[in-house]
Amino acid sequence: MWRDLRRVLALWRAHRSRLVLGALAAALTVLAGVALLALAGHGVSQGLRHGATAVAAASLLLLRPLILLRPALRWGERMVTHAATFRALADTRVWFFSRLAERLPTGLGLRRAGDLLGRLVADVEALDGLYLRALVPMAAAAAAVLAIAVLLGVAAPGLAGVVALPLAVALVLPPLLAPVAARDAAAVAESRGALRARAVEPLLGLEDVLASNGEGRAAERLAAAGAGQACAERRLSRTGALGGAAGALLAQAALLGALAWGLAGGEAALLAVPALFLALAAAESLSAVPRAGAALAAAGAASRRLLEAADAPVPVAAPAEPLPLPRGNALKLENLHFRWSADRPLVLDGLSLEIPEGARVALLGPSGSGKSTLATLLLRLAEPESGRITLGGTDLSRLSPEAVRTRITCLTQDARLFDDSIAANLRLAAPEAPDADLWQALERARVADLVRALPAGLDTPCGEGGVRFSGGQARRLALARALLSPAPVLILDEPASGLDVDAERAFLETLDEATAGRTVLLVLHRLTGVERPTRILRLAGGKAFPAAG
Repeated sequence: MWRDLRRVLALWRAHRSRLVLGALAAALTVLAGVALLALAGHGVSQGLRHGATAVAAASLLLLRPLILLRPALRWGERMVTHAATFRALADTRVWFFSRLAERLPTGLGLRRAGDLLGRLVADVEALDGLYLRALVPMAAAAAAVLAIAVLLGVAAPGLAGVVALPLAVALVLPPLLAPVAARDAAAVAESRGALRARAVEPLLGLEDVLASNGEGRAAERLAAAGAGQACAERRLSRTGALGGAAGALLAQAALLGALAWGLAGGEAALLAVPALFLALAAAESLSAVPRAGAALAAAGAASRRLLEAADAPVPVAAPAEPLPLPRGNALKLENLHFRWSADRPLVLDGLSLEIPEGARVALLGPSGSGKSTLATLLLRLAEPESGRITLGGTDLSRLSPEAVRTRITCLTQDARLFDDSIAANLRLAAPEAPDADLWQALERARVADLVRALPAGLDTPCGEGGVRFSGGQARRLALARALLSPAPVLILDEPASGLDVDAERAFLETLDEATAGRTVLLVLHRLTGVERPTRILRLAGGKAFPAAG
């Protein structure tokens, strides 16, 4: 747990100054409260000692600036600590997303969408407890205990020990309780991920759930996951409550120690009055500390889940010293062997083929024959077990994956439109593209007239998954996005997937003109007669063969 938390703090290194400033602001706020009650206690004790209210009143006049200053310090502390936390969490979320993108280039695989969403949202948010509910309260409380020990130690070292020792013990409760609560916190984090998965997955396939009357079963699983989360949170809350009770007892011990010192009499008996006031000041600052143990445990569990996913092996590692991109764009595949995992059969078994620059090659084959796998390898989203792929004579493994994808782009079989504007969806391929380039891509995909007819034009929202448009319209918008990319090599993976016969023919007729001047690999189940490839290959048994005329 501690190692994971140290890694999280290392991620926040860029915000170190803000985080330290927030902790200092919290310490100053608490010290203002200690000074306030110290002066109040001193005024009361002086009044008791001299029997004169004038002396006490003079001391109490000094409280007025502190009474005004403390709320201002509290406001500043909240602003600084929360601003620092929000910035740090935002960076953590971007870092985690980037790590996932490197490790899941071909999709989620066996990972559950709801669980990953929980890690990206809930687990990152749980890290705010590391700073706001653990480190900041502990730093502020430590400042208060140190100030009390110094103030009382100057006048009566024995009284300082009686009051400060229980308070110091309260400070070490969080690191002592955190390992105890770690298992419960891990169970809470896992149960939250399971609950999100049970909620998100039926919604993603709601039409199928309803068609099979499965909403009742989905609701039962959701209820069971919710009950599991509630049970895990109860166990964690018990640990937090135990820490709170222990902290309260230690604060009461400090008060009782100060009271006993006063009742014992002697010359320093009147010092018990400011000691009582100081113990009250410490009780306020220490009130959040015992529960910091549970916050540390929760942050530790969240960081473990984040790092577990973020530290997964990278399927395609960039070369230590990548070569520059070659001038040519001809592709050559030599004796490729590939399988998706060691326990699965080979998808490609000695595949070899050449795609000259400017060629239009159609690759045919049934589902599962490896057509889409080949596209994945060309995009460097996966690595072959053996064999090699060259681009312009340069081995793809010697080029960075990002550089390869500036030369090779793909219209995937299930190309997705995101819940954003048409312009934003198109600019995924070219973020800096001006509107004129967007319209040119739309024209080439023969969908510009549709977009012009929309009231908002390029600013029209597409809806989740492009729900605003028909299947054919959505495919043409996805094609426009692929055409907007400057990449000279274009892979079209089942480009007319999901379209009816007429829409399929119309869409494929568009491709010949739209992809003019590019090297095209057309991945299809079958030809319709309108594709006009320069070469036709058939994929079978993991190898490519010339298609029979």
